[in-house]
Amino acid sequence: DQLDSFEAGILFARTEGIVPAPESNHAIAATIREALKAKEEGTKKTILFNLSGHGLIDMSAYDQYLAGDLINYSLSDEDIKKSLEAE
Repeated sequence: DQLDSFEAGILFARTEGIVPAPESNHAIAATIREALKAKEEGTKKTILFNLSGHGLIDMSAYDQYLAGDLINYSLSDEDIKKSLEAE
């Protein structure tokens, strides 16, 4: 969801010094989840993700997140299906 992905993006920015584009935040969040899962299972994994763009033109979205004003939105399976069926 949006809030989890922005939380991951903030963590990444604070750790790596790069503000990721919001689209990349979803990949970062998934990477963190996979890394934590591997840690819990005691398995070693190489986990890759794609960091595309930068968040500099999306600073207003980060501002909304940090102010607690970002709306938590996720698409339903039905919405995704409709989108894929549209021409």
